[in-house]
Amino acid sequence: MGHFLEHLREHAFFYYLAGVPLLGIAAQWLAWRLRLPSILLLLGIGVAVGSFVSPDELLAHLADVDASTSAVGSRVLFPIVSLSVAVILFEGGLTLRFHELKGAGSGVLRLVTIGALASWALTTFAAVILLHLDLRIAALVGAILVVTGPTVVAPMLRQIQPTRRVASAVKWEGIVIDPIGAILAVLVFEFVFAHAEHATLASIATMLFKTAAIGGVIGLATAALLAQSVKRYWVPDFLHGVVFLTVAMGVFALSNFLQEESGLVTVTVLGIALANQKTASIHHVLEFKEHLSVLLIACLFIVLGSRVNPRDVWNLGFGGLAFLAAMILVVRPVSVLLATIRSTLTLQERIFLGFLAPRGIVAAAVSSVFSLKLAAWSGAGLANEEFARQADAIVPITFLVIAGTVFVYGLFAAPLARRLKLSEPNPQGILLASAKPEIRAIAERVQAAGFSVLLVDTNFADVAAAKMAGLRAECASILSEHVCKELDLGGIGRLLAMTANDEVNSLAVREFSHLFGRANVYQLTPRGEGSGKRTSISEHLRGRLLFHSELNHDALIGCFARGMQVKATTLTDEYTYEDFRLRYGDSAIVLFVIDEAKKLAICTLEKPAAPKAGQSIIALVEPRTHAADGTSEEHK
Repeated sequence: MGHFLEHLREHAFFYYLAGVPLLGIAAQWLAWRLRLPSILLLLGIGVAVGSFVSPDELLAHLADVDASTSAVGSRVLFPIVSLSVAVILFEGGLTLRFHELKGAGSGVLRLVTIGALASWALTTFAAVILLHLDLRIAALVGAILVVTGPTVVAPMLRQIQPTRRVASAVKWEGIVIDPIGAILAVLVFEFVFAHAEHATLASIATMLFKTAAIGGVIGLATAALLAQSVKRYWVPDFLHGVVFLTVAMGVFALSNFLQEESGLVTVTVLGIALANQKTASIHHVLEFKEHLSVLLIACLFIVLGSRVNPRDVWNLGFGGLAFLAAMILVVRPVSVLLATIRSTLTLQERIFLGFLAPRGIVAAAVSSVFSLKLAAWSGAGLANEEFARQADAIVPITFLVIAGTVFVYGLFAAPLARRLKLSEPNPQGILLASAKPEIRAIAERVQAAGFSVLLVDTNFADVAAAKMAGLRAECASILSEHVCKELDLGGIGRLLAMTANDEVNSLAVREFSHLFGRANVYQLTPRGEGSGKRTSISEHLRGRLLFHSELNHDALIGCFARGMQVKATTLTDEYTYEDFRLRYGDSAIVLFVIDEAKKLAICTLEKPAAPKAGQSIIALVEPRTHAADGTSEEHK
């Protein structure tokens, strides 16, 4: 036992490095299964891990130094945190497209300017009144808590699934506000603490200009260079992801060298510029960055959470809880109200935005950095004991706000969005890639059952016929950016690729798997399925196969040609699924099952229909005359 403990102590840092990612990804998976905010689990695990081992202590032991653990954390841990935050913001910028701002662009601009200033002022006031902080420290806390960030916004948007305009506004604000909040914190520190005797409005304006200029110029120039490197094949495909990653970290460091905290502006501008350029396709780079960001977020929250002493948060007492309540119930709603006056956002959208401002990793990292700076400032004899105590409270205050806002918004934002009719958490509607008469017949039956449908086809006559039949339809290619990025897909959660071209179907499911998830993209069985690897479409290029192993596009058209109909049937204890099979025989093909909760299940090869009494089925059946047995079948 003693030998085991000695081995564990000697290799503690190795096991820590291996265990943190494992715990982080396990927490994210568990949060997905339980439909909970992942940040809460990550912070909880971080605090639990911190009760056993501190990353600062591990680093100090590894370096074999006599310096304090906080000093080691400052020298080693926070450069890693800063680079990780840069990668996360870069990935967030890659998801921001200007066309998303249609109708909400002015509102977003107001939120990150007027709203940020209002939030800073109100948070500062609340910190002075409720936490009894020195005005200087309160101003710094207010600047730090301006940020929200993609680390918490993105997971919450996946959970809430609001309308496209609201999601775009929240996403843009969350990513753009991060560098703004970090820069504001730097300005406050420089103005109030570091160079208070020399700080003037002119020096502040100069610093702002230098930060914006350096960040903007380097970000735009780097984006142009990377786009050209992809377009002109200067970099091989297998290096695209790592080249973009290392360049982003490099320009982040360069910008910070030229002007403190301008690096966050640089990587944000770099990401946005790359996302909106038309020179080269970088979709594959975005997928790589998304996976990396998920890992970084998981690790960062655990590591930073493990540096927080729960006792310090507890010592904030009722003043801390009152401050948290003020942040949620006063600061955010008032800031949004002031920022969105005369904007194009509706009242429901403004109410929802006023109740969604979770704080994330940038607030945690920035608060830790400035807490260490103030500790050094206090250690130099420039403050009294009370000031030093308040400076030490910055990190607990920030983590209280992070945990509190994530908990409250994570639990109540989704119900509020549904109440305001701004979201559909489990969209049951389907996007159909085809508007042929046979597909229209299926779509009409699904729509009649109460589900949203959208048909997309390049044939204008078929699209016009669908609209005449009361169906929502769009004349476009299912593979176009217009469908994936500009159409309103509210209420749509699944893709059914049912065109006559199997290759187009496969491309469509690959395109929309990023939007709907691989579990929610389907296609008809390709022709030649099972005929051998020379003619079959590779399995990794396909979606989930629909309905029946032999029901490819030609077979589906043949079914309608011989008179088969799409029929809805409600099953009861008196008229069971077995009775349905006896009536229509083995030729009947069940397409969909609607359960008692009005959820639409799509039948696939790996998950065939198993309907029960109380459920309804939509099936393709041979024509029959009306039954005289009083069943609950319907022809429409």
